Amino acid sequence: MIEAHDLTKRYGAKTAVDRISFTIPPGTVTGFLGPNGAGKSTTMRMIVGLDRPTSGTVTVNGKPYAQHRSPLTEVGALLDAKAVHPGRSARSHLRTLAATHGLSSRRVDEVIEMTGLRAVATKRVGGFSLGMGQRLGIAAAMLGDPRTLILDEPVNGLDPEGVVWVRTLVRHLAGEGRTVFLSSHLMSEMAQTADQLLVIGKGRIITAGPVQDVIDGATATTVRVRSPRAADLATLVQTAGATVSSTEAGVLELRGVTAEQVGELAAVHQIVLHELTPQRASLEDAYMSLTQDAVEYRTETTPVALEGETR
Repeated sequence: MIEAHDLTKRYGAKTAVDRISFTIPPGTVTGFLGPNGAGKSTTMRMIVGLDRPTSGTVTVNGKPYAQHRSPLTEVGALLDAKAVHPGRSARSHLRTLAATHGLSSRRVDEVIEMTGLRAVATKRVGGFSLGMGQRLGIAAAMLGDPRTLILDEPVNGLDPEGVVWVRTLVRHLAGEGRTVFLSSHLMSEMAQTADQLLVIGKGRIITAGPVQDVIDGATATTVRVRSPRAADLATLVQTAGATVSSTEAGVLELRGVTAEQVGELAAVHQIVLHELTPQRASLEDAYMSLTQDAVEYRTETTPVALEGETR
């Protein structure tokens, strides 16, 4: 379990994390979302003692990270996959970490096998691809068979097979009752992996809760209707308080009304429906809505012509 109380981190005049409190329970995968510069990495670094809080506290399994006598067996962390000497082999790096906690070479071999590194275990890390570096970082995080796992962008650089492997791994670990806390910018993957979400923006918590609750709380369900009497139906649902839009003849996009309500109205007034489809919003839709005012680095949306291109 990870518990933070009024956790704050300032760098001079800049407040990176602003009095956030949260609990990451065991037995679940908790996704940590937020725009670049929102404070995610700073929060994760404070959890494992790499950054000291300006104020507030954070504990892992009941203690500050630095007070654990065997931290690798309590917390496994992947915060920077490149934080490895490029001249070392993967096996050498893992054996060095294992030696600090008296872990056996057998355990090193187990995590190498678990993460698919056997073919490159004796090769220098400096020649690793981004994906292989991520696998090594996950191997290091799993080395002590920890109760809590903290992963910052673990699928970055992985191929589709690797992404599925990470998803399966963290779901399995949570199923064993461990605490899993991970960040990712891949909303579709987070929607499939996480049980709970913690969304942060400009150093403050925007929302937290089960994935579907976060989506439902940030977006409105749209109902798509196709009918030869679309105009008549539009008048009826507007009277019932719905918002109506249409992009093609005979088709309505309705907000503020459920598919059941639309069906009942249509039945009472004998309006034939050719389609009645509730369209739930995605996690990406919810994320964009939640963080629209918390984006620190906003890109230009106007297309830019390339040299020689005319518009």
